[in-house]
Amino acid sequence: MRDLDETDLEILRLLLADARRPYSEIGDVVGLSGPAVSERVSRLREVGVIEQFTVNVDRSKLTERVRLLVDVAVEPGHASAVYDALLDADGTQHAYRSADAHVVAHVGRPDADVESWLADAVDTSVVDDYTVRVLAESEWTNSVADADFAISCAECGNTVTSEGTAARLGGELYQFCCPTCESRFREAYEDLAEDA
Repeated sequence: MRDLDETDLEILRLLLADARRPYSEIGDVVGLSGPAVSERVSRLREVGVIEQFTVNVDRSKLTERVRLLVDVAVEPGHASAVYDALLDADGTQHAYRSADAHVVAHVGRPDADVESWLADAVDTSVVDDYTVRVLAESEWTNSVADADFAISCAECGNTVTSEGTAARLGGELYQFCCPTCESRFREAYEDLAEDA
C-alpha cells in the first residue's frame, strides 16, 4: 500500500471546505489532473478515510428553534447506549461521549423542554444528572489540520505503514500491516466463503 501523503491531505481540506468542488478545480490547486484527483478520492473512500459526502444544514435557518447544549451525566457502563440514543434523537445536531461517562449533545428544539425530550430519547433511570445551557452562538468546523493518517490492519488492528499490503476480497478492499496478516485474513475469509 502506498502511504497517504500531503496531496491527499490537501484534497481532504478542499473537500471539507466544499464537497461539491469539481475535481478539475481541486487538481489545479494540488497540481494533478481531474481524473487523478478522482482516483485519489476513490482510494480514500476505499480505505475508509472518506466515509460519505454530506450536506451541512444550518437548522437555525430553517425553523425557529432554541439551540441548547445538554450535558448528561450517566451511570458508568451506560454512556455508549445514551450516546447512541441521543445521536438518533430528534433535534440532535452533534453528540460527544467523554471518558468520564458524560454525553454532551448540541440540540435544536422548538422549545426548551429538555426533560420530556430526554425522557423520550433515553432510559432516564441511567441518568444521574443533566445540565442545559442555551447557546448564544455555535459553529461546527470539520478539519484535518495536523492529522496523521492511521489505517488499521484488517487482521490485527495495527497501523498499516508503507510495508503494508492490500487485497480485494469479495469486492471489498482490505488493508494489512504485513503479508502474514494478509495471508491469515485470506485463509479465514476463504474458509468462511466455503462454509457459506
